[in-house]
Amino acid sequence: MVEHAATDSIEITASDRVFVLTGAGISAESGLRTFRDSNGLWAGYPVETVATPEGWDANPELVWQFYSQRRREAQASQPNPAHRALAELEKRIGERLFLCTQNVDNLHERAGSQNLIHMHGELFRSRCEANCGAPLIEDSHSYNSIHEIPMCACGSRLRPHIVWFGEVPLEMTRIQTEIDRCSILVVVGTSGAVHPAASFVHWAKARRGNPARTYYVGPEEPLNASAFTRIILGRAGEKLPDLFEIF
Repeated sequence: MVEHAATDSIEITASDRVFVLTGAGISAESGLRTFRDSNGLWAGYPVETVATPEGWDANPELVWQFYSQRRREAQASQPNPAHRALAELEKRIGERLFLCTQNVDNLHERAGSQNLIHMHGELFRSRCEANCGAPLIEDSHSYNSIHEIPMCACGSRLRPHIVWFGEVPLEMTRIQTEIDRCSILVVVGTSGAVHPAASFVHWAKARRGNPARTYYVGPEEPLNASAFTRIILGRAGEKLPDLFEIF
């Protein structure tokens, strides 16, 4: 049975390992528009034109213009109290916290989080479109012309380091390992509609004899609400700063 709590706390003992998954809702509280908003970031851009390998092949200039605008918006935003609360939690319990985000912005890092992965890629990195083996590059530039798109040493173009529709999310082996050993799973600000992230709560609860305690934090219930032990309704920036009690 799912418990609903307007105010609550999550107790963390010295033996607990905590897995936190964050989604678009936490970035939306910093003013970044989300995919699901009616007037959101993708408005006017069919997904297939800017967020698929086929869109990239057809018009790399348009794709770079789109992600350049996302970069400008992300650079103008600031971490909110929810980002800072998770960074503070990491300081207090160290490597026992693992943060996985579906977001491509760098707000978690700017708040101070270090032990995290971006399963859908990173907005401020670029990579070779041909996967030649060249390392990722840090890249905060805005490209508005086909002639500005940088080239890899192998001669191929650089593309945004973003997981597009039809591509496999990053670091799934590590994510599965961290879910398997966590005792607490906290999901913040996701719709519960995007897989495989929507399945993480099911993976954490499916362990025989040792299921994780699972919590959802957000202003409204996700589509997979029934999978959580407890639903904590409210904005992440208001709930997370006082949510964790460490023993």
